Parts: sequence; structure tokens; C-alpha cells
Amino acid sequence: MNWLEQASATFSEKDIQEANERQAQLTKPPGSLGKLEELAIKFSAIQQTQQPSVNNVHISIFAADHGIANENVSAFPQVVTTEMIKNFSRGGAAISVLAKELDAKLEVIDLGTVVEAGELDGVISNRIASGTANFSQQAAMTESQLDKALNAGKSAVQRAIDSGAHVFIGGDMGIANTTSATAMACVYLDKAPADLAGPGTGLDEKGVSHKAEVIQQALTLHEAPLLSAIEVLQYFGGFEIAALTGAYIYAAQQGLPVVVDGFIATAAALAAVKITPGCDEWFIYAHQSHEQGHRIMLEALNAEPLVNLNMRLGEGSGAAVVIPLLRQACALHGNMATFAEAGVSSGD
Repeated sequence: MNWLEQASATFSEKDIQEANERQAQLTKPPGSLGKLEELAIKFSAIQQTQQPSVNNVHISIFAADHGIANENVSAFPQVVTTEMIKNFSRGGAAISVLAKELDAKLEVIDLGTVVEAGELDGVISNRIASGTANFSQQAAMTESQLDKALNAGKSAVQRAIDSGAHVFIGGDMGIANTTSATAMACVYLDKAPADLAGPGTGLDEKGVSHKAEVIQQALTLHEAPLLSAIEVLQYFGGFEIAALTGAYIYAAQQGLPVVVDGFIATAAALAAVKITPGCDEWFIYAHQSHEQGHRIMLEALNAEPLVNLNMRLGEGSGAAVVIPLLRQACALHGNMATFAEAGVSSGD
């Protein structure tokens, strides 16, 4: 896991300056396009061109089961993880529809479900185990399993780079993964489970309370405050959360922008920042999830999500929804006329 210690790529100050200068010349009041201007400047600097684009989008969905599901922390049975992998393969899931609309590359990586999915179109079998261990009793992963999961994320990003991707989206699928994500966030942010635990797939108030109790017992068992950033991921994470973490870190090291999805993805982003500080310079936060606790994580990351649509589906769906915004930001930057070109007075 030595590669996790490598520094993230850096932006060229010259390219940033040139992008800012072009924005100042476009036929609009300065700052009038708000966040779209910031996004355009970022992509212009990254791609070292005044006509950036986000045409090539790579989406990797990491799927795995969680041993903590045995503690009745989810409204759905674990077989749903496998059933959804099959749904992804058939093109019937939300992210499948969105990927088709965006003409994006979509792949699904099976990192370890309780019920094996078998060979499926568009699904990469990279099974580590039949789900993680129950972290209310022992560490969710061994060091070897964590290493494999992190490297699965790294490999996905490398495939994205090899395909010429302009952005990377990582999605998740795994029954009970909001429990893992919540436990991780509790340690990283020194918060009580009751502050962060939400309904996940649809728990009622009693179910959410039980979920928080299970997490608190696990935090006490593992003496959570004493764990290092990487150990928090090992003890409480899932294979898919670790893969997302590895993907985010490697993408930042390689200079590939990441569009971060919702609650699970943000927990992975939080882990990435704790493990490899500074990598979040390459993160674009898509949306604020309806899941309780997501806002707290975003605030801790000083993140400003692009939209708030009360989504909480996962799968990378929220990240995919904002791709048209990124495309429009780039189109405006590259295609608007300057004051000189349009013969419009600039007001100077």
C-alpha cells in the first residue's frame, strides 16, 4: 500500500491564470455564471486548453456485501446486492439509464457478494471474499483484503485513464453499506452514531436507533479513537468503500478529476483525505444526499455540492446527474464570444 503515500498531481498556475483571463474577457459580467465559471477554469487548467470538455465519462460501480448486515441494520436482504448487479448488467438500474444518456462507459466490479452473480456482461469479477466480516465482532477486513480492495479501485481508475476519460465516477452497491460508512465517519469526525445514522434503504425510526446502537457497540469494541486513518477503513469499511477510497486517491495522483456521489462515496472521499491529505483538490462533489449525516461530512470536507435534489440512491447516480452541468460549464468557457470578438463594450 506504499502507493497511497504518493503526492497528488498539481495544477499549473499558468494554466489557471490563462483560464481566468479568458473568463474575464467573455461577454458577461464577471462572476455572473457562478460555480460554472469555477468548474470551467478547473477543467481548462487540467486539460491545458481553453476549450475543455467532459465528453468521455468513466463510471465504475463497486459492489460487495457486508457482514454487519447480520445485525439487522438494513431493510433489505443481502441477496439484493447480487440482484442489483444483474440489473446493472441488463441495463435496468438508474445508473445504467443515466450512463446510456451520457454515452458514458459503465462497468461493474463484483468485489464479493454473499450470493455469487456468475458471469455477466459488463461485470468484472474481482471477488475478495463473500462479503466483509461482521465489524460488531471483528475487523471488517484483514490487511490483505483491504489491500486488494484499494487496488481494485486503483485498477478501475487506470482503465479510465487508458480509455481517455475526462472524469471518473465511482458508484457503490452493497446492502448495509450505510452502516459501514456511518461508523467510519463517526471515527473520522468524532461524532456520535446518533448524529450520523440515517434510514439507508428505508429503516423506520426504531430501525435507525438500533443501527446507531450497533455502531456504538462496535466503536467501543475496537477502541475506535485509537485507530489510524487506514485502520478505520479496515475495521469498519466495506470492500466497495475501500475500492472507492483507492480510486479517489489514485485518480488525484494521476490528475484525473473525480465526481463524488452521495453518502457512501463521500465517506470514501473522507477516508481518502485522511489517508492521503490534499487529494480532494481533484474532487467535485455532486450533490447533498437526503441521508442524515451527509451534510455533516460535506461540511467537514469544506465541500460545496453542485445540487441538492434529495437523492439517496447511491450507484453513482447523483454524480451522473451533474455531468451535463460540467459539460455546459466547459462549453460556455470555450464557445462564448469575448468582448472583442462580439464588438461589445466591456465596461472597463
